[in-house]
Amino acid sequence: MNTSCDTSSRRARRWTTLAIAVILAGLAPWVIGRLRGHAGETGLEDLRYRFERTARGTITAALEREIAFYQTRITRDPQGGLDLASLAGSYLRMARATGDLSWYVLADQAARRSLANLPFQNDSAILALAKIAEVRHDFKEAIRLAEGLRAHQDGLGILVTAHLAIGDVETAGRAAEELVRRLPTLGSLTLRALVSIARGADAAAESDFLRAIAAEEAGEAGGSAYARTLLGRFHARRGRLDLARALYQEALRILPQYPLALVHLAELEARTGAYRLAERHLAEVVTISADPNVFDHAVFRGMARLKALQNDRAAAEASWDQAETRLRRDVAQGAFGHRRELAHLLLERGRPSDVVEALTLMRKEVLNRRDSETLGILAWALIRAGRTDEARGAMRKALRWGLRDATLYYRAGMIEQVLGDRAQAEVFFEKAQSTDPGFDQRTRRALGVEP
Repeated sequence: MNTSCDTSSRRARRWTTLAIAVILAGLAPWVIGRLRGHAGETGLEDLRYRFERTARGTITAALEREIAFYQTRITRDPQGGLDLASLAGSYLRMARATGDLSWYVLADQAARRSLANLPFQNDSAILALAKIAEVRHDFKEAIRLAEGLRAHQDGLGILVTAHLAIGDVETAGRAAEELVRRLPTLGSLTLRALVSIARGADAAAESDFLRAIAAEEAGEAGGSAYARTLLGRFHARRGRLDLARALYQEALRILPQYPLALVHLAELEARTGAYRLAERHLAEVVTISADPNVFDHAVFRGMARLKALQNDRAAAEASWDQAETRLRRDVAQGAFGHRRELAHLLLERGRPSDVVEALTLMRKEVLNRRDSETLGILAWALIRAGRTDEARGAMRKALRWGLRDATLYYRAGMIEQVLGDRAQAEVFFEKAQSTDPGFDQRTRRALGVEP
């Protein structure tokens, strides 16, 4: 009798164990996917760059040789169009690699000469002009030019980013889907991830970033560093700072002294209180080029925040003044936009006398750029100007696509608080905290959310 019971018991245990194994086998891919999605310190293998890393200066040296090659060919045949279009593309790649604004000017000149020499079937020159228009924040012109280049992957890519900039997330999404359907590459998947972020679809964005990194190929060092930097920024804005830091550092291992990664890594270290380390990262950006650089203002604003966080107001004011000088030059020339960046600086610095100008700048900017970040800064200027009802309207537009952003939620809460709706204000404050659990006062100051 006992033997029979024991046998039955063993059989039951075996069936239970088997059932559990089957269940776990079914869950395993999901569990692994979640662990990979938030790799953190426990497993960054899927985020590692699998190819030979680039030595410092290798990419710019290769681009210099490429530029010299096309310049020699053009000297022999100055009336040719194709070599000029190729030269414009090389100039653009050098501009992205260094942040040096002068390369964009040279690219524009080469592309226009190319079209003058070869006005028909010259997609490369038109594509270069579309990219330059986007850099100059002339998004309508970028879209106009790119519409004729939908057969070209880069043309569709411009349609994604330019439509995101003007706040047309649906059109950007359709272009991104078409791009991924054609070829799910590092670049196309990264762009679709940006659309998902704009929609507040965090899981889809994270999945596409990981797919993008898995699809990368040798020779795409710039795109590989860019994708990891954007994924790092995504995690940083969700409070996953260790994972964000690892991604920024991996981007810098791929492209040493990569400006975008250095700026974001400095912001992250400022948030953690590692001020000297943050300063060192910003200083590395400055040493790239003595010429006017697209990252200049970000570096000086970052330095100003660091000094303000350390209560060194005099040094902070000096850095703000340097950033303001650079931004005013760009705004006056009208070459590379930066109205939004100047308005942000004026609001962050906190002088009441700057509020009217900041609001004027933002009213002009939203005629051209209407993404969530731009509308959020407009709302900030309106709050500071005492136009709270208008600020509420701007913030509703900023949040209409579903973007999850602690800064926007925080400012939305401040608006509702001023308008007397404490319950709604608390809803927004809770959303800010759940989106980024570390979104405290020091973080807000480190991010330039408030003075």
